[in-house]
Amino acid sequence: MPLGLASAGEENIIKKLGGDPETKKFLENLGFVVGGTVTVVNEINGSVIVNVKGARVAVSKEMANKIMV
Repeated sequence: MPLGLASAGEENIIKKLGGDPETKKFLENLGFVVGGTVTVVNEINGSVIVNVKGARVAVSKEMANKIMV
């Protein structure tokens, strides 16, 4: 399921990163790595706020849908 559809407060394990190699590298640099955990905190104005590796990160809904959990 894409991260954009995950429920707030629910811890998820990242299964796969989608998109082109540049997008995958961008997501990995933010801390989204396969096997890592990510928790959706909130959704505001089309952005998804998540906790990943102890940091809060906001990504667009489009970008969140490239992260499979």
